[in-house]
Amino acid sequence: QVNLVESGGGLVQAGGSLRLSCAASGRTFSRYKLGWFRQAPGKEREFVGTITRSGGSPYYADSVKGRFTISRDNAKNTVYLQMNSLKPEDTAVYYCAAGSTGGGSYYGYDYWGQGTQVTVSS
Repeated sequence: QVNLVESGGGLVQAGGSLRLSCAASGRTFSRYKLGWFRQAPGKEREFVGTITRSGGSPYYADSVKGRFTISRDNAKNTVYLQMNSLKPEDTAVYYCAAGSTGGGSYYGYDYWGQGTQVTVSS
């Protein structure tokens, strides 16, 4: 069992930056692949990015590539999402997730946080 708690969301102007954090409980954090997803009002949850157990080989959705960076600190049981050059279309609730499969589909994740709101004003 892994409990995930996101933080760091808020209101930011277009072009600004935010860093989201996701803290996990449990001693098995390093066993899981981690992902970030987001869901805007009236839209399906979409993949943002994922990172491997060791922190290598992150990959991203095309919509955020070059602007967002995922990293993890297994010693702190925390995964981060650094978001730069934010756009109004990045407005959504952002969720972190952990799973054995990982990847770009939410089916690859077994545990989810409660989400944190990110709002980008134009």
